[in-house]
Amino acid sequence: MKIAVCPGSFDPVTYGHLDIISRGAAVFDKVIVAVLHNRNKQPLFSIDERVDLLKQVTKQLSNVEVDSFNGLLIDYMKEKQAHTIIRGLRAVSDFEYEMQAASINKKLGPEVETFFMMTSNHYSYLSSSIVKEVAKYHADVTDLVPEEVADALRVKFS
Repeated sequence: MKIAVCPGSFDPVTYGHLDIISRGAAVFDKVIVAVLHNRNKQPLFSIDERVDLLKQVTKQLSNVEVDSFNGLLIDYMKEKQAHTIIRGLRAVSDFEYEMQAASINKKLGPEVETFFMMTSNHYSYLSSSIVKEVAKYHADVTDLVPEEVADALRVKFS
């Protein structure tokens, strides 16, 4: 079974994330969407809230599992017996960071490959940060995130 991990903070999950997750699910037997605890960020949603939202918006994808982890991604990969990391690229600006991350992951786990997917052009401008900024001012985000996420954002910013 080919197991891939799609890691990220998903704070919140956007249609851009879902684009990568669903396309990854079409390529791999199983995709684990792994919400990471990033100590360098102050998240809007808790880990549990992000996991719950991801489960809601991926429920139609039978080969997608949602989980969370702390620590090094490469250790999580070994724990899950996964050999592929799925990462989405929106623009050239993402590439430098992603290349560094892929290189250190390859050094720490030579058996792990990173699979880069270009986000669909329709979502190339989209980021969780932009969504939060727009939602903070009570603007409509329903074309950026699923309804469940838009509702959760309204509650957070009310």
